[in-house]
Amino acid sequence: MSLITKEYYHRDLSWLRFNHRVLQEAADQRNPLYERIKFLAIFSSNLDEFFKVRVSAIRQIKKLDKSLRKKLITKPNKLLRKIKKEVNIQQEEFGRIFQHQIIPELEKEGISLINWTQFTTAQQQFAEAYYKKELQQKLTLERTIVEEEIFIENEQLYLASVQEGRLIVFKIPSDISRFVVLPTEKNTHYITFVDDVLKYELSKIYPDNTFYAVKVSRDAELYIDNEYSGNLLEKIKDSLSNRNTGQVTRMLIDQKAPETLLNELKKELNVNETDIVLGGTYHNFKDFFSFPNPTEKVLSLPKVLPVRNKELDQYESVFTAISEKDRLLYFPYESFDHVSELLEEAATDEHVTHIKITLYRVAKESRLTTALINACKNGKKVTVFMETKARFDEQNNIKWGKILENYGANVIYSYPGIKVHSKILCIERIENELLKRYGYIGTGNFNEKTATLYTDFCLMTTNERITSELKQVFQVLEREIIIPKSKKLLISPFTTRSTFLELIDNEIKNARAGKEAYIVLKLNSLQDKRMIDALYEASNAGVKIELVIRGICCVVPGIEGQSEHITIKSVLGQFLEHARVYIFGNDGNEKMYIGSADWMTRNLDHRIEVIAPILDADIHARVKSYVQWQLDDTVKARIIDAKQKNKYVKLDANAIHSQKKAYAELASRVSAN
Repeated sequence: MSLITKEYYHRDLSWLRFNHRVLQEAADQRNPLYERIKFLAIFSSNLDEFFKVRVSAIRQIKKLDKSLRKKLITKPNKLLRKIKKEVNIQQEEFGRIFQHQIIPELEKEGISLINWTQFTTAQQQFAEAYYKKELQQKLTLERTIVEEEIFIENEQLYLASVQEGRLIVFKIPSDISRFVVLPTEKNTHYITFVDDVLKYELSKIYPDNTFYAVKVSRDAELYIDNEYSGNLLEKIKDSLSNRNTGQVTRMLIDQKAPETLLNELKKELNVNETDIVLGGTYHNFKDFFSFPNPTEKVLSLPKVLPVRNKELDQYESVFTAISEKDRLLYFPYESFDHVSELLEEAATDEHVTHIKITLYRVAKESRLTTALINACKNGKKVTVFMETKARFDEQNNIKWGKILENYGANVIYSYPGIKVHSKILCIERIENELLKRYGYIGTGNFNEKTATLYTDFCLMTTNERITSELKQVFQVLEREIIIPKSKKLLISPFTTRSTFLELIDNEIKNARAGKEAYIVLKLNSLQDKRMIDALYEASNAGVKIELVIRGICCVVPGIEGQSEHITIKSVLGQFLEHARVYIFGNDGNEKMYIGSADWMTRNLDHRIEVIAPILDADIHARVKSYVQWQLDDTVKARIIDAKQKNKYVKLDANAIHSQKKAYAELASRVSAN
């Protein structure tokens, strides 16, 4: 291998380039207007989480001893400056898209988003009445202006000003709609922010003051002291409140705010210039997920209604269907109801003895958890591994764990030092006096809501080579064994990394022997340096490597002597691409896997993940087609080059929109039945 210094793209800067692709969707005039508004909301929500999680992690590095920090490749202060520079550029682009594209296009549709200075007399009267009815009781001077100390809550919206050297801060209530639909005038629908209703009223109380929007993001990570001792569940519960009081990682403020206000807020919040991000007049654009459409016009994409899987529907029992052959579901194009029905049938089937499942992110209301409760009521043994360290879902997961425990389920909670990220289910059933196992391995969560938004695969099988190893994974979770012995499944942190490295090495050997050699990966994120180095080595050996990476990608493609045989695309569309697929040429006997693990160090070494081989020829061909459509996408695909410039793939006469094509193909399978 060449002795050149290998290049990697920094994971956090790559994540920001991913969020830039989200911003591109907001600017893409091929998307309906309200879809573009939705992408502005996604961008804003993503950025909030980035500051709460990733920037807070960089700040933790800053707390290390100076001698340790010097050994780091990336210096935290330097990285924070790069992040701030990129974020500021994107915030400016965000503002341009909103002001110069979205607002004028709303106007064309007869929707006018106005501020308080534009209110007509009738609108002023309406705003005053709205304030008295909806805001006044929630917003009193005594509760919002504190002489001695002001505490700015995490992710909450505030209006701030300075009067005679005194900081004045009002919290905008978060338990009401962010938008107020004003009376229609002259065939125009008027909408204003609740912020502007408040500004209008404040202009009467403080006629000499201008109020500016302020929001802070606080450290969202749970730093649990001595995680390896004591009751981890109780420690997680106790530490959840820290999210609202954690260190400020970003102060977002209207760029028009005067220096006097900035200085007072910096002093009050104990932040410096690096922590300040200049934004527009309004913050929390994630509220635009619920931006009202007061017209009767269709301004969004039509809702995609998941289709039923015709093969499963041919059988009265899901168990019979899976016994016949392996089955694959592709969400959100196919209905998640099939998964709920599998568990509902298991809950009432007299031959089912045991249901075992891992839950990572649970829907707040769920047919699936109802089925598990009914299984308990019907005397089935139910074992649930509940991951309480699933970030931002800790509270909901703990709630469901306690409910299931109360109905008699054996609920196992988080392990110290490791997350259980696998999406697996095993149902044990007595058939002809013999025990038979039904296995489910997915790329996405057991969650009805996200199954309508994320693209994911699930494999359902009775193949004993897979289900026997699935049993071992649950034995690890139940602490009956320490290390599973697997030949078919790839199980992190035990065999996933080593198996993938062997598969890459096999392609290298084939390439050097003059045989066809290729690797195709569809992942959310690719960051692990050992895996990237293996791909670089494979590229140098002549292995053709095609990657479809939605988010973080630390591979630098197209570098001579490093990665000239690696091409990377990223597909963003109506649905969030979440499925992971791994394909290796294997000298004509292609190997394919699906699973829950990205090629991140955490997924390979610090999480329990399960990846399944696709052994059924029909399913293999179908998944290969879906991945190929993404590789061939010329509508929603971007090229990830060495600089991650996010250029769209050039349109051609045979343009392929991979998400639309997948849905059309599955819908045609149903209509052809």
